[in-house]
Amino acid sequence: MANRVRRQDAATRRDEILQAAITEIERRGFENTRVADVADVLGISPALVFYHFASKGRLLADAFEYAAERDLGRLEQALRSGRSAGQRLRAVLDLYSPSGSSSPGWTLWIDAWAAALRTAELRNVSRRLDLKWKEAVESVIVDGVATGAFRCFDPHGAAWRITALLDGLAIQVTVHRGVLTRTQMESWVRGQAERELDLDPGALA
Repeated sequence: MANRVRRQDAATRRDEILQAAITEIERRGFENTRVADVADVLGISPALVFYHFASKGRLLADAFEYAAERDLGRLEQALRSGRSAGQRLRAVLDLYSPSGSSSPGWTLWIDAWAAALRTAELRNVSRRLDLKWKEAVESVIVDGVATGAFRCFDPHGAAWRITALLDGLAIQVTVHRGVLTRTQMESWVRGQAERELDLDPGALA
């Protein structure tokens, strides 16, 4: 019983540290967040943070994954919804797209990509999580081809081309606000998906 309580306490403390890290990353960015900043939020020593995470790089990577997993949970629900392939694809693309005026999820992703250039732990985690989104789009396309809803001879390439367009436009919407509207972005991405899957214009609207 005592060991179980200690494990639960350790897991609770680890979650608290990750949540505090996300708060500081959103305020300061990955590059400027220090272990001491995270410790100060919780009123604990940096040594306790290092007890749970071997390095600052590990802390930042795990915090990013912790935040991203919430969206991945919604992605899994969309994939298992039992709706048509077209409806599931639209749902996945909606989840992938920036939401709201500030797009906090996309701000975190853009910052993570930049920091990943210099942090191996963050690079590995961001690559793995990014691939999950692309694989989700590919899986819906494959299902749609199998049922005759889509016509596509290269589901893998189509998924990458659709998400690459969405990545680029989402960065513009998030970073250069006012240059491109979310409505334009969504229309262009849907149009590209319709062309890739041999659908009539407006089929994914």
